[in-house]
Amino acid sequence: MVVEGGVVAVVLVREYDADKDRTAVEEVENKCEVGPSGELSLYTDLLGDPICRVRNSPAYLMLVAEMVVLGGGGDEERREIVGMIRGCIKTATCGTKLSRNGKNCTVKPKTPQLQPVPLPIYTKLAYILGLRVSPSHRRMGIGLKLVRRMEEWFRENGAEYSYMATENDNQASVKLFTQKCGYSKFRTPSILVQPVFAHRLRLDKRFTIIKLGHADAETLYRRRFSSTEFFPRDIDAVLNNKLNLGTFLAVMKGSYDADTWPGADEFLASQPESWAVLSVWNSKDVFRLEVRGASRLRKALAKTTRMLDRAVPWLHLPSAPEVFRPFGFHFLYGLGGEGPNAVKMIKALCGLAHNLAMERGCGVVATEVASREPLRLGIPHWKSLSCAEDLWCIKRLGENYSDRSVGDWTKSPPGLSIFVDPREF
Repeated sequence: MVVEGGVVAVVLVREYDADKDRTAVEEVENKCEVGPSGELSLYTDLLGDPICRVRNSPAYLMLVAEMVVLGGGGDEERREIVGMIRGCIKTATCGTKLSRNGKNCTVKPKTPQLQPVPLPIYTKLAYILGLRVSPSHRRMGIGLKLVRRMEEWFRENGAEYSYMATENDNQASVKLFTQKCGYSKFRTPSILVQPVFAHRLRLDKRFTIIKLGHADAETLYRRRFSSTEFFPRDIDAVLNNKLNLGTFLAVMKGSYDADTWPGADEFLASQPESWAVLSVWNSKDVFRLEVRGASRLRKALAKTTRMLDRAVPWLHLPSAPEVFRPFGFHFLYGLGGEGPNAVKMIKALCGLAHNLAMERGCGVVATEVASREPLRLGIPHWKSLSCAEDLWCIKRLGENYSDRSVGDWTKSPPGLSIFVDPREF
């Protein structure tokens, strides 16, 4: 509550109402920068749907902070949306436990002796994103109030942990969550971004790429990656979502093709020495991004590279993407693989994803991987467009856990890989 000159201003936090709040929320979004402050700023066009970035999650909520100004006589003078926050809840892998029960083996061993198999331990996990406070109303405790109210909803719905992602150099956000909200720094994955050129990329002819059906993709992910940190238990809902453009498997040429593909069960029972997989999510139909604040010279140079690339595509010039007006992108998720050629296969799969994005008019292709991910060596990206160290912060919401054998997840060491849910990117 703010009192000045007999005028009282009260900030109310309530659920977002699409019918009456959409325009005001869009105005706040347009005023807010996403990313570190500086010459260039990244803006988000939500395509008229402020809930779009959480709408595909199993459970979600959007809250708004509304400032109500009262006159000296207590009469209401005006209302103004000054902030918002979005949150969602899912069940995801937070750790593993070993089982010697042969029935639980994800892959049949080559020897009669059964080996311990890591089985996933799931937890109900909440995620905070899209916290915005109007620049004219910052440093008034509005962001803290929004976070606390969202956490109340998380607890009411049984969430055991809450996490959020921010840029490592976004000091205002980091201080709010770590110093005032009780979060701790947890993981530092990398966001890798590759521009979409005006020419198609050549794919390595040593490999065959097969598009998997939803059932085979689910089988492969559950049996090979369900013990990966942050793996969503409802992976079937992700794979069957209309925004999922497909799951693609790379193998050595001559081993399998679309006609001889035996199905995921048989593939896993006698898997080849090397293989790799990834899925493609169509973020272009959810929201668009735009880089603002670029100089005329920078825009002109970027435009020149694109013109040359279109004029002489056979030269395969690395043209800069059109990021100075709203652009869409495809997100690559579920990256994984095994064997000595897995890195090269991931590179081929990324090339396929690039060509798909080019056909669909995207500006960039993006993915996010753990800082120690072995396969990241095969992911093409531009350093100038990427974020080497994103920051995830986490908080334990309660003392009751679905499986106490995991202990306190917030204190666990990072693994080699994480599973980034495309619904939360």
